[in-house]
Amino acid sequence: MIDLHTHSSASDGTDAPGRVVELAAEAGLRVVALTDHDTTAGWDEAAAAAVRSGISLVRGAEVSTRVAMPDGGISVHVLSYLHDPTHPALLEELERTRTSRLTRARRMTERLAEDFPITWADVVASTGDGATVGRPHLADALVALGVVASRDEAFAAMLHPGAPYYVPHYAPDAVTAIRAIRAAGGVPVMAHPGAGARGRVVTAETIEELAGAGLAGLEVDHRDHPPETRARLRDLAEALNLVATGSSDYHGTGKLNRLAENTTTPEALAAIEEQGLLDVVRP
Repeated sequence: MIDLHTHSSASDGTDAPGRVVELAAEAGLRVVALTDHDTTAGWDEAAAAAVRSGISLVRGAEVSTRVAMPDGGISVHVLSYLHDPTHPALLEELERTRTSRLTRARRMTERLAEDFPITWADVVASTGDGATVGRPHLADALVALGVVASRDEAFAAMLHPGAPYYVPHYAPDAVTAIRAIRAAGGVPVMAHPGAGARGRVVTAETIEELAGAGLAGLEVDHRDHPPETRARLRDLAEALNLVATGSSDYHGTGKLNRLAENTTTPEALAAIEEQGLLDVVRP
């Protein structure tokens, strides 16, 4: 079994990078990818755990991007696999995004503080050392303060894009990000492209445009995709000669998603590995 989308405490997951890998091995996975938001900070710890646990590790990241639309942009997340983490073009975009996330989190905290007893210190206390700060950490702070009962309630009530407390953050244009990933030797796969419950999704025409820019695959099998969406995306991937993957999008206790609930075929992983600069870490 192969799971190519997980998160650790290096971004918005609740388990340390090494623990994610250990749990993946305990779940029966043979291969797992660590794909924290806009960071590779957990790679070394995860790689060491993979060797100890007898499981292969695909090193990756989930890159925040946007697609411009006449009536506003659409957030698009692109999983980057097996890239050079020191490549200047990609590193610059990731660092700019992380900085913007931090500024956004402070501004959202200030807005929330007008109505709820939350401070920036509360958010910091809910964020792991060196982690990419995001809305889940604000949610965790609100849970710890007793304002809401769960991350899901926080997002539904006050952290979603339509809420008065919401502040957007910088993200590169999707074409720019995909080209930067390719320049760094990475393999770009669009994460949960049909997750309409999260907000607007891009059209098939936009995915075709991104494929022309270097997009390598689509995450087809995902908790947020009903059967009809999976069928449509699988057909689209085949038509555009893109790799079709499946993943859990595991976040520990931060989401209901469970390791190995959706998986990727060995053939799809082989296609990704063939295109990537880095090797898969094998025990």
